[in-house]
Amino acid sequence: MHRKADIAPRHPSAARPTRAWHRRIAARLFLGVALATPGACGSVPDVEPVINESANADVKPQLAGARGPLTLEQSKTALDKLRSQAPDSDVLQRHLAIEEAIAESPLTVGNSTHILRDGAATFSAMFAAIRGARDHVNLEYYIVEDVESGGERLGDLLLAKRDKGVQINVIYDSYGSNATPTAFFDRLKAGGIGIVDFNPVNPLQANSVAPGDRDHRKILVVDGTTAIVGGVNLSATYEVRPLAKSGAIEGQAAEFWRDTDMQIEGPAVAQLQKLFIEHWTAQKGPSLDEAKFFPAVPPKGNEVVRALGSAPKDAVPRYYVTMLSAIRTAEQRILLSTAYFVPTEKEVSDLVAAARRGVDVRLLLPGESDSDLSLTVGRSNYRELLEAGVKIYETRNEILHSKAAVVDGVWTIIGSSNFDHRSVIFNDEVDAVVLGRETGRQMEAMFEDDFKQATPIDLATWKDRPVSTKIKEVFYNAWQSQL
Repeated sequence: MHRKADIAPRHPSAARPTRAWHRRIAARLFLGVALATPGACGSVPDVEPVINESANADVKPQLAGARGPLTLEQSKTALDKLRSQAPDSDVLQRHLAIEEAIAESPLTVGNSTHILRDGAATFSAMFAAIRGARDHVNLEYYIVEDVESGGERLGDLLLAKRDKGVQINVIYDSYGSNATPTAFFDRLKAGGIGIVDFNPVNPLQANSVAPGDRDHRKILVVDGTTAIVGGVNLSATYEVRPLAKSGAIEGQAAEFWRDTDMQIEGPAVAQLQKLFIEHWTAQKGPSLDEAKFFPAVPPKGNEVVRALGSAPKDAVPRYYVTMLSAIRTAEQRILLSTAYFVPTEKEVSDLVAAARRGVDVRLLLPGESDSDLSLTVGRSNYRELLEAGVKIYETRNEILHSKAAVVDGVWTIIGSSNFDHRSVIFNDEVDAVVLGRETGRQMEAMFEDDFKQATPIDLATWKDRPVSTKIKEVFYNAWQSQL
């Protein structure tokens, strides 16, 4: 099942009977069977053999820098520096072993990272990066709309840069962007911008035999040197201000959509560029001028970064394996937020096990959601988690849509993957793993601020919730494999 956040964002134009409205109806009819039948579209793969084999292997991590693969001596220096950030712990070594076994890209040193707390911060950084583009701008987003930042529209900015000779290429998901007026994409095409419609919902145009496979990635790459990745869609829902800052009445429904992105500068940008090109090519996009897509990028900072591109075709879901590894490896604390908390059995059992061995496990989850179904299913897991010592906080006056985690202050992941079955089984996702204290500090500071503003869930009160609510949770659980 898809959620309203990822299908039809609340936007004034979405109510008008445009061509996009007809496409939306057709999309739902076409995808209805695949997305509405419990158990019809796959199951969570068994990843235990991969995790066990990797954990016991003598892995020599592959590291790369601005000038390509590092020498053995350079790699040892970089790894020793990483390990010094987590003294008396093998947390980093375990992560390195797991990720090295499943990743197709190397760890890259010499990167700078900056956490973009919400949509407003992301749009501001994104528009600034595009304005500064000299050669190319590549965008890949589940939802693409003509969003606004600082009084400027995305379409106007992209066309203005194209007029100055900058190559612009856009991949949008056909189903995710079905509420966007066709006229918007037609205008971009007419201005010389390359457009790819990922897996068109029209069965005669589709590039996949699996209509439920969607491109849920959110990637911006500018000049091969700067990238922005995370959970923020190019959607007008992120333009709305928080009610708490606009004098809203207590108890009024949330209108503010909260998500988190990360800006990366340095050699790791090349990995995100490669993911974009792979999708562009697989979806039969027009020829790209890649002459300057992979420039020599000097070191920009001290963070070690790896991009994980997950897809349904993969035998091993990369995000899922590395997330389980992070939870199992944690020694001090796990701080995690997700838009749709519909965990697999292994994710629940691993969170429970972490809390029971003394790890401070704290989850930031939505108190309101565009999907009552996923909200209810997620809450059905609360009792088991709370009884094990997991601390749960629900956000107020916003719809939480972020997908991020930090473990022991040294391992961070930000991307498009939710803590749910759909991200494991059906979607093409992208996530950036960062090994380093600097990013960890940024993340922990953000989480601590969020926890202060959220509502803690008390076990005794939770046990006492209405019987009707408990029955609803049991009924909705039949759908969890599709969420």
